[in-house]
Amino acid sequence: MSGIDVGEELGARAAQARALSLLRIRSRALAVAILPAAAAVVLFAAGAQGHLAGPAWDTVRWTVLGVAVVVLLVTVLVAVSVARARPAMSPTVPVPEEGAPDLYRLVRDLADRLDVPAPSAIALTPDCDSWLEDRTHRALRRGAVAAAEAGAAAPVLVIGSPFLWWMRVAELRAVLAPVVAGTGPSAHPDIAAARRFVRGLDASIADAAAPGRGAVRGAPLAFAGWVSRLLLRACRDHAAEMERCVAAAASMRAQTVDHGLRIAAQEQVGLAYAGWDRLLTRVALPAWRMGRWPSRLDAGVVSALTELSRRDRLADGFALRLGERPACDLLEEPGVADEAASLLAARLFHGGPAESGPGWAPVDWQQYPDEVVDRKWRTEAARLHRVLDTLGVPRASAVDPAVPTLARVMEHLSGSGGPGGPGEELAAGIGAAVAREQAATPGHGGPGHGGPGHGVPGSGAAEDPLDLWGPGPLPLFPLQPPRTGTELLADHVAAMVCCAAVDTAGAAPGLDWLDGPALLVGGERRADLATPVLSLVEDGDPDPLLSWLAEVGVRSDKPVRLV
Repeated sequence: MSGIDVGEELGARAAQARALSLLRIRSRALAVAILPAAAAVVLFAAGAQGHLAGPAWDTVRWTVLGVAVVVLLVTVLVAVSVARARPAMSPTVPVPEEGAPDLYRLVRDLADRLDVPAPSAIALTPDCDSWLEDRTHRALRRGAVAAAEAGAAAPVLVIGSPFLWWMRVAELRAVLAPVVAGTGPSAHPDIAAARRFVRGLDASIADAAAPGRGAVRGAPLAFAGWVSRLLLRACRDHAAEMERCVAAAASMRAQTVDHGLRIAAQEQVGLAYAGWDRLLTRVALPAWRMGRWPSRLDAGVVSALTELSRRDRLADGFALRLGERPACDLLEEPGVADEAASLLAARLFHGGPAESGPGWAPVDWQQYPDEVVDRKWRTEAARLHRVLDTLGVPRASAVDPAVPTLARVMEHLSGSGGPGGPGEELAAGIGAAVAREQAATPGHGGPGHGGPGHGVPGSGAAEDPLDLWGPGPLPLFPLQPPRTGTELLADHVAAMVCCAAVDTAGAAPGLDWLDGPALLVGGERRADLATPVLSLVEDGDPDPLLSWLAEVGVRSDKPVRLV
């Protein structure tokens, strides 16, 4: 037996031992629950045989019987609550076999080589991660669609959608090998039973914490949640160690498949994380805030990572690698899958609506500069001038006092910025205006403005298991904390400068794959605007910005078109 086989066997045995420890906790809890009933049986049996006679023992017998009945009823209540609670299910995009026969073939061939059961289905997640997810719980199998996805026993393979677009087929295979290898331990009855027990406890806790319960229904659920929390606390260390051992055993088994390629593939995983994070926070987030969702995020991550590699010279032979077959070719309609994953990403990370509609429309990358960047700048510039009007700041145009100009903004902030000055008052006004607009825009825009949302991991309270857009709060995973008033003011002033540059100096809105909205002057990106704007906003010093405007050829006294 090789060292790999020995390591795998040890990991599997350790996982089974931890699973048995979890099951022993369940057995002990059951034993405690039936202890009063056992005591009542002994007392009544003794009385029937003439032992322990007398009024005092009769009182004891009936008291113990009453306690046993109550305890058994409570045990049934808790058991039913745990059994009926819907376990957490990650929001994903299902990939039917007819839509990706090559991908299913690759996964099944991988499972055959690893000598483990093949996953029952494949789904995509808009994140840089891959895992196995058990969807065999009865609450998840109501309805034909969920039953078909769950299958008989094997878990569902969830694949990060950015991996499909960035990785080559061989790299994806190497990355998925240790994940698919995890179906082996998942099929072990003790491990499967232990996982069901822990998931049931977690779902029961979430069910008890769900809002909107009446007193009659809420009190029993709250008690069941309290008991489940006690049991889960006792299980936590064993469950974590069991999963660690399962992962170690799966990793050792996967050593036999594509071992040499796995190191290079893991490097691509790191690249994908970096590019995906930049794409979401710098490129997608500004569009989401404008009520538009980029419909090809996964294709965009390829452009972002290509640009990242070009700038930082991250990899030799980069062009040769891109010449190999991308993993997204394993899908019959990659564009459709990309669009679905992009909408789900907007839902999870920003809280946008589940479907397109008024104020929430898809945008492709060719339209992004005009539909997102230019609109973002002009919307923020218009908000800036509305707040200035509220503060009673006079217009600065000598030609037409009614038209907005950059000079008005600069004159107000010059010498008055910094802590405690009218610059701070302007920042507070903009922050309040942004908050009011977000609160008045249902369906997207940030925490508390999501409408119906995805089922939250850990919340098993959704009534319909097929409703992946359940009642959970959105966004589930916000990308950035709320911006301060000073940050918002700097953004709005920079937007006003960009509008003036477009309208008076022939500049144009553009898209930088790593930094998002960009100002193009003479076809080249100008990335040096932030510092002079901050000097004006924080210090009230207009000179750096005046120098920048003169260099670019921007006329601050000319009117600017707003939305």
